[in-house]
Amino acid sequence: MQWIEFILLGFLIVCAIATCLSKKLLTSVVIFMSYSLIMAILWFLLESPDLAITEAAVGAGVTSILFFITFKKIGVLKGEEEEEDE
Repeated sequence: MQWIEFILLGFLIVCAIATCLSKKLLTSVVIFMSYSLIMAILWFLLESPDLAITEAAVGAGVTSILFFITFKKIGVLKGEEEEEDE
């Protein structure tokens, strides 16, 4: 079981670096979501299900939704109606 944790830690490090180096905001948020999901899996493997649920709900869920809403409001994400107008 320990080798799975090492693989997940490797993915965690790759996600953290990729989030920092990504040029596009939307790509960074998607990578951040995967970072949070990997972290939730690690918390579960470390026998801490309460932290795993919290990480999955807040890290991957609520925070990502807030990022997407913010991007929509500042114009980073364009809706279909706005794309047709241009």
